Amino acid sequence: MTRAIRIVAGTVSARGALGDDAAATAIWEALPLEAKAETWGDEIYFDIGITAVPEQLHATVEFGDLGYWPPGRAFCIFFGPTPMSRGDDIRPASPVGVVGRVENPKAFTTVRAGTPVRIERA
Repeated sequence: MTRAIRIVAGTVSARGALGDDAAATAIWEALPLEAKAETWGDEIYFDIGITAVPEQLHATVEFGDLGYWPPGRAFCIFFGPTPMSRGDDIRPASPVGVVGRVENPKAFTTVRAGTPVRIERA
């Protein structure tokens, strides 16, 4: 089952979907969530105040993946290489649970640290 969401970061808005694993369910049940964006290469992340245990952790992710990063209790939007990337891979600081996908991930390239971000049901 997928669950439609909308992510708004300043003037950027994109639709996405959350999956149905335990971490995605914990995020879905907590929506709406708001925080200030942090950036790390072509990744936006922010503490969502949820402690979840992803069913599977990934050392690399795909363009457009939405992740949950357990050490930071953070929601992550991946739209390109990070400082940890090697070649064309997209590598989080440490493994993440992939909890969904976002449409048009490149829209987030204009979002800067400190920008308010909101995740809501669509």
